[in-house]
Amino acid sequence: MSAKSASAKLKLVLCWHMHQPEYRDLTTGEFILPWTYLHVIKDYVDMAAHLEACPNAKAVVNFAPILLEQIADYAKQIQAFLHEQKPIKDSLLAALASNVIPENPEVILTLIKACLRANRERQKNRYPVYKRLADMADWLEQHFENLAYINAQYITDIVVWYHLAWMGETVKLSNDKIKHLIEKGHSYTEYDKRELLEIIGELHSHIIHRYQVLAKNGQIELSFTPYAHPIMPLLLDLNSAKEAMPHVEMPQQKSYPDGESRCVWHIEQGLNTFKRYFGFAPSGCWPSEGSICARTLHLLNKHQIRWTASGGAVLRHSLIAAEHSLADYNDYNHRAYQLNNTNVTCFFGMMDYRI
Repeated sequence: MSAKSASAKLKLVLCWHMHQPEYRDLTTGEFILPWTYLHVIKDYVDMAAHLEACPNAKAVVNFAPILLEQIADYAKQIQAFLHEQKPIKDSLLAALASNVIPENPEVILTLIKACLRANRERQKNRYPVYKRLADMADWLEQHFENLAYINAQYITDIVVWYHLAWMGETVKLSNDKIKHLIEKGHSYTEYDKRELLEIIGELHSHIIHRYQVLAKNGQIELSFTPYAHPIMPLLLDLNSAKEAMPHVEMPQQKSYPDGESRCVWHIEQGLNTFKRYFGFAPSGCWPSEGSICARTLHLLNKHQIRWTASGGAVLRHSLIAAEHSLADYNDYNHRAYQLNNTNVTCFFGMMDYRI
C-alpha cells in the first residue's frame, strides 16, 4: 500500500437500523416476547453511549416507528408500576417486578426457560453464577418432576441474572448499582429486583431523547421506516418478487388488496409517529428490508423523502434486469442514483444483520 493510499480518507456512511416488529397482542396490550426492552437496555443504549463518547463520530440511525411506540409503552408501564403499582404487561419483566413466586410447576418452567434465551458464550458462560443457574435449568427441563424442589431464591436469582446478562456494556461499566449487583452474584432480594427495574425504567425513559439530542447536535441523522415495516414493493405488485427470485412460487392471489393505499398509510403513519417522538420530519427512509422499486420511490417522493438506501443485491438484480454487464459491477456499486422524475437519491451498500 502506498503512503498516499494509506493516508486517504474512506468516504463511508454507517446506517444503523433499529427495528423490532410489533410484539404486543393488540387486543390485550400484552407483550408476547421481550426483545424490544432487552435490546433497549443492551444495543440501543450502548450505541447512544458510544456516539456520546465520541463527538466526532457521525452516523445515520434509523428507527422503525412501531419500535418507538413500544419503547415508550415500556417506559410508561414501568413508571406506572413503580409509582402506582399498576401491572406490567410483559411476563418476563413482570417477574422481575413481582414479589410473588408462581406455584404452578409449568408456569415456573416457562419462566425458567425464558431466562435461558441468551447467548451461551457471551452472556451465560461469561458469569460463573449465571452459568451454574442456567446449567441447573437445562437439567430441570429434562427432569420436570424435580421442579417441586426449586425454591424462591433460585427463581429470583435467575431472573435477576438474566437481566444483568442482557444489560449493555456501557451500563455495566458506568453504573455502580449494576456493578454491585454483578459482584453480589446471588441471594438477591426484593430491594435488588426493584433497583434493577428502576434502572431499566430510566434507560427506557431517556433513550429516545438521547438520540434526539444527538440529532439536534448534528452528530447523527435520524431516518425512518414506514410504520409497521411493510415490504412495499410486494404491496404494490406481488410480481416484483420475481425480480429478486425469478423462480419463486407465486401465490394464487394476483395482487395485494388495496396495496397502494396501504403503502401510503404506512408512510404517513410512520412519518407522524417519527415526528411525535423526535419533533421534526425526517428526510431519509430505510425501507423495510431495503426493499425498493420504482413505484416505492415515487410514493416516497410524494411525501418529501429525499434519500433512501438499500443493499447491493438489489442493485445487482436491477443491473441484470437492465441487461448491464456484471463484469462492471464495481463501477456501479457505492454510487448515488436518482430515479427519473423524482428527487429521491438512492444509495446501495453492504447490509449486515448480525446484531
